[in-house]
Amino acid sequence: MSEAQPSGYERPDAERRSHNAGPDAPRSTIDLACGELAFVDLTFPGLDALPRAGEERHAGDFLRSPGGGAITAIGAARLGLSAALVSPIGADAEGDFLRAALAVEGVLWAGRTVARTAVTAVLPADGDRAMATFDPGEQLTAAELAAVSPRAAVLSLPRLGLAPPSVLLYATVGDADARAAAGGKIPDVERAHALLVNEREARVLTGIDDVERAARRLAEQAPRVVVTLGPDGALELGGGEVIEARAAPHEAVDTTGAGDLFTAAYVWADLHGAEPPERLRWAVLYASLSVRVATAVGGAVTLETLLEEGAGLGLAAPPDSVAIEEEAR
Repeated sequence: MSEAQPSGYERPDAERRSHNAGPDAPRSTIDLACGELAFVDLTFPGLDALPRAGEERHAGDFLRSPGGGAITAIGAARLGLSAALVSPIGADAEGDFLRAALAVEGVLWAGRTVARTAVTAVLPADGDRAMATFDPGEQLTAAELAAVSPRAAVLSLPRLGLAPPSVLLYATVGDADARAAAGGKIPDVERAHALLVNEREARVLTGIDDVERAARRLAEQAPRVVVTLGPDGALELGGGEVIEARAAPHEAVDTTGAGDLFTAAYVWADLHGAEPPERLRWAVLYASLSVRVATAVGGAVTLETLLEEGAGLGLAAPPDSVAIEEEAR
């Protein structure tokens, strides 16, 4: 079994970059706290098709990598943000793996230890994937999130009310969240700085098939709505204006976590002062780059690589990102 890393990625000095969130550790200011449950992803790349019931198919490899909220946190850290993962992690072998991976990436783990770690089996095939998940039913608390004093936080719909009032809140949605909130008022979403959904979630939440109309309906509740469109890019609606960003053509090997990395890059660009069209383009680019290899963490490129790719497309770096990239060298 292999551990997933991006092409050309060099591990940072774990001792220099790791953080300790123990009870005696000093309070720290974090750019982004990710409050979604962390998983261990077990990925089977190289399948020629998904197995049918009763059928066995052989993968070309077997990879273990951080998943869930850990994807956004690691993506943010690789883009130069100080990132925290506020998620319970198990006192088991999978939890040991996650804690070690976060430390190597310089991500602060600020959750609590529970009995078992969440795990997802990922089967990529034909440009999409199927997944099977074990979720032990543990989530973050408001006190755990407040303890890291984050500048911004990424939380899904059921946990928006846990964010401190001063935090810049980026709201995300899962399939179950979308079904639970379908057709009604989304609790606490008006607190969000931005609501980020994919096109399927937008349709489920609103009951409207047309994506732009669905975004406008959601914008009646949230001040800014971002809808990812898979290989077609993304659109953003804020102040009544629609902005679109198209994705460059690419071959998708594994789309797992592309939305999580879109969120990481969107927050990165937003916190560093990018204008609306540019922040959307940077987020689309980061997500597009991630799907070229197996696993989300394997595809989460560094800031230097993202800036190089963006320059080739005529994208100007956000105002503060160049200084951060130079400091990291």
